[in-house]
Amino acid sequence: PSPGTLCRTKPTDLVFILDSSRSVRPHEFEKIKVFVSRVIEALDVGPNATRVGIVNYASAVRSEVALQGHQSKAALLQAVRGVQPLSTGTMTGLAIQFALSRAFSAAQGSRASAPDFRKVAIVVTDGRPQDGVQDVSARARAAGIEIFAIGVGRVDMGTLRQMASEPLDEHVDYVESYSVIEKLTHKFQEAFCGVYFPTSVIEVSAVFFCPLPRSPSACSGGLGSALDLVFLIDGSKSVRPENFELVKKFITQIVDSLEVSEKQAQVGLVQYSSSVRQEFPLGQFRNKKDIKAAVKKMSYMEKGTMTGQALKYLVDSSFSAINGARPGVPKVGIVFTDGRSQDYISDAAKKAKDSGFRMFAVGVGNAVEDELREIASEPVAEHYFYTADFRAISKIGKKLQMKICVEEDPCECKSIVKFQAKVEDLIKSLQQ
Repeated sequence: PSPGTLCRTKPTDLVFILDSSRSVRPHEFEKIKVFVSRVIEALDVGPNATRVGIVNYASAVRSEVALQGHQSKAALLQAVRGVQPLSTGTMTGLAIQFALSRAFSAAQGSRASAPDFRKVAIVVTDGRPQDGVQDVSARARAAGIEIFAIGVGRVDMGTLRQMASEPLDEHVDYVESYSVIEKLTHKFQEAFCGVYFPTSVIEVSAVFFCPLPRSPSACSGGLGSALDLVFLIDGSKSVRPENFELVKKFITQIVDSLEVSEKQAQVGLVQYSSSVRQEFPLGQFRNKKDIKAAVKKMSYMEKGTMTGQALKYLVDSSFSAINGARPGVPKVGIVFTDGRSQDYISDAAKKAKDSGFRMFAVGVGNAVEDELREIASEPVAEHYFYTADFRAISKIGKKLQMKICVEEDPCECKSIVKFQAKVEDLIKSLQQ
């Protein structure tokens, strides 16, 4: 986590169970080690806080780090760097049995269970095990071990579900390749943090949406609460139909936070894939009900990922007067994508920001963080957000809060501040 991050982990015995079978190439195993290190870096490591163990397996199982083995974070990270792949078979069941009987034993440094104490195993694998995992995983869970299962590439998803604790949607994760496994870091940093608030979220200032005017005249004209907001939504094949429905719910929840009217917030929606399609322009719908109905009816394009072409459309068309944009009204774009663009984005991304549009980039799954950063407005850390899993979006509704303008603010900017509050809460939800 960045400086300023607050993380206090409750006492946890955490064991990583890492598949280093021959299907995991040496450079891919290095990616696993980076992921493990990033999670460890966020933890409150110590004999009375979080203890970390590492089990390495292929055809055989090797204990790399015992729970009592390294008391300092620095020593632990050094040990992670020294782990080498075994490069044989895939005996996942044997590895879980080893963790249950040895890694989580008192002799290895595991502590007795207590109400405010967790025993957690994180299994990372990319294949179908050569032994059974269902029974041994059930025994481990019955012994109080919470199991997270991370699958990579051609992994057998059924196996992951047999291993993982309930609820499965919180304990099973999938990434398409080891090159993107580090994107799961945020989820696990939060999973072990009693408090985890990136300062970039806490400090998203009202300045971005509700500028405090230097003089009362800055609010004249009745547009103090006006906002032109356009969603730019990735409808590529990799999103998948069920996740596309979650994206539509995401849009609806943001719309719910706005005061929609001719003089307040207007919403436009653009979907892109191999081509760009305007679903509806700014101002076509004058109330939330009609906007949400149009979002619900949006059909899934299900082809490529031409993010650059979509950004160019946003700049040249979506925020033009002919498509309903109003002069002098703040322009906000929210780009939602789940993968690497198949075209060049730099010029259009720069032009959007140079035009004064406030650009947010929300990435999911295999989205490329460098691209998200390039799309996002300054300060970048406050305008781009990433979550590993579309299912995280389903948690947003439970955490939404409304804020109002502070009394000292002479602008009636309820619409804009509600939007700001929604984005802040959305970000917190996506990062969990």
